[in-house]
Amino acid sequence: MNQKPVWEDRQVKFDIPSIYKTLRSGERMLEAFDCVEDTKGNSGDTGRILATNLRVIWYSVTSNRFSLSIGYSCILTMNTKTVVSKLRGTTQALHILGVGSNSRFEFIFTHMLANTKHFAPIFDIYRLYQASTIYRELKLRSSILVAGQLQVLPQEQLFNTISGVWNLSSDQGNLGILIISNVRLVWFAEMNNSFNISLPYLQIASVRIRESKYGPALVIQTLETGGSYVLGFRIDPSERLGDVYKELLSLHSVYTETPVFGVAYEAPVDTERPPSETFDDIEEFESEAGGEINSKFTAYLAETDNGSTGSGRQPFYCKELGFAMESLKEGYTVKDLWDVLPSQ
Repeated sequence: MNQKPVWEDRQVKFDIPSIYKTLRSGERMLEAFDCVEDTKGNSGDTGRILATNLRVIWYSVTSNRFSLSIGYSCILTMNTKTVVSKLRGTTQALHILGVGSNSRFEFIFTHMLANTKHFAPIFDIYRLYQASTIYRELKLRSSILVAGQLQVLPQEQLFNTISGVWNLSSDQGNLGILIISNVRLVWFAEMNNSFNISLPYLQIASVRIRESKYGPALVIQTLETGGSYVLGFRIDPSERLGDVYKELLSLHSVYTETPVFGVAYEAPVDTERPPSETFDDIEEFESEAGGEINSKFTAYLAETDNGSTGSGRQPFYCKELGFAMESLKEGYTVKDLWDVLPSQ
């Protein structure tokens, strides 16, 4: 398996070239807003906001250099705030407080033509993202069954239910039922339904058949974002085990090509679409996480509880530069500060 971890909803990134044309597979643009100022970091510069099923994107329409990507799982709070805009004066704006790379960031977006109610769809999409974590995150001992029956998700299709499957996570093993769908696999103990696991394909790193002290077993390893678990299941007879293994490989491969992230949003019928661009202008491809560096990075640092900004790293005297500066993050050197453009 060669699944690239999804970073779009888990990271805050700055200045990704042509960000509006680099949506990953399975990512969908759900709403778009024109004439939006990035008041915090690019005051006086208007741009465009895209709300996808994974993140909020802002990019300048006057310069390819400036853009933001704010993953929904990085957002701490989202509300409205009174700000002073260089283009509009004192007005209400969309205020997002987020966290990433051990720093707290503050983002302020001001609409030049409308009030903050125009941003209402972003709040709706964010709430839908928060309510659909089971599509994207591993769940242990969760409320996924009612009266012994799996609660099927809105975008889920069940393909196979296999009884008599042993979970080998304990020394004695536990007998239960394995359910395979288009978005996840579920196992639960027959004698105790609260002993269960819901594992989305999004969090699977590998699926193999390996020898165990119980004989041949289906071994599934999760990604680091899924806890780096190694799960073992015994399925008899061996022919049946082989069939389940092939089915999982096939479904995981299909899912990797067209992931289902679970954010089912439909725009209100009376919503006006921006006339400048259409949704068809967005291309979809597998993008790398990359290491973009923003020259205005510090402009977005949010104040901490003690009134300071940034990550809380203590200052030190830098002999190379001849002045005091905040200590660098682990793995960075003074030379990296001058590498504004990412190396190829």
